[in-house]
Amino acid sequence: MNPLDAILKPKSIAVVGASRREGSIGREILHQLIEFDFHGKLFPVNPKADFIHSIKAFPTVSAIPDPVDLAIIVVPREEVLGVIDDCGKKGVTGLVVITAGFAETGDVGKRFEAQLGERVRQYGMRMIGPNCMGVINTEPSVRMDATFAPTLPLVGRIAFMSQSGALGIAILNIARQLDIGFSYFVSMGNKTNVSGNNLLEYWEDDPQTDLILMYLESFGMPNALCKSAGGFPNASPCWWSSPGALKRARARPPRTPARWWHDRAWMLPRTRYWSSRAWSA
Repeated sequence: MNPLDAILKPKSIAVVGASRREGSIGREILHQLIEFDFHGKLFPVNPKADFIHSIKAFPTVSAIPDPVDLAIIVVPREEVLGVIDDCGKKGVTGLVVITAGFAETGDVGKRFEAQLGERVRQYGMRMIGPNCMGVINTEPSVRMDATFAPTLPLVGRIAFMSQSGALGIAILNIARQLDIGFSYFVSMGNKTNVSGNNLLEYWEDDPQTDLILMYLESFGMPNALCKSAGGFPNASPCWWSSPGALKRARARPPRTPARWWHDRAWMLPRTRYWSSRAWSA
């Protein structure tokens, strides 16, 4: 079993921070899971509610009597570490942290994110996020839409990862209008634990997927990305996109190592293997 199965092919999901308030992210994610007909068990977690969306709620993850594969966390930043500890005691192995307010907000957020990453590693979990909009798997045996996107996805054979939540929502909306379906969608967020490399390897031989799309705003390990892309030249073709790439191409050659590696990471897979880069202004 692949460790990412707990996130992308869970048999049971706890929505921590599920809410009865319409329009709240906690309620929208639970609603999407029900609306898309998730083929597994759902457990709303909220200490102030007995039932949410007509489903029995629990005060904590550890109070759930059944095993839990995936916890989707939608609580204030200051409560996230406590939820991680509760999930660790329960034996949860997959996490999707929707909560924002981490490294994208400054030094205090960076410290919170460092603590989050360390806590997740201590428990041996895998985590998407934080600061993400969720994950989707349209496989008939799973049918999981664990996002707060306003549009339900169509079933297809494209796996799409996006570091931008706003772009992810826009792509899902446009794809629906064009009758384009997806096998998977993953909003990466801050990529504190699960990276683009991990997803590339997961989708390498996936029978649901014929095409991989990636929108990444940063590279933590460009060499590893190139190695991942080059390691399976006979797998699904991959299209890449990066913000501001066209402007950089028209400008003089970059001078800093960070920017050099940013473009280099795109160039190597494109010229040596099976990947193509989509230029963006």
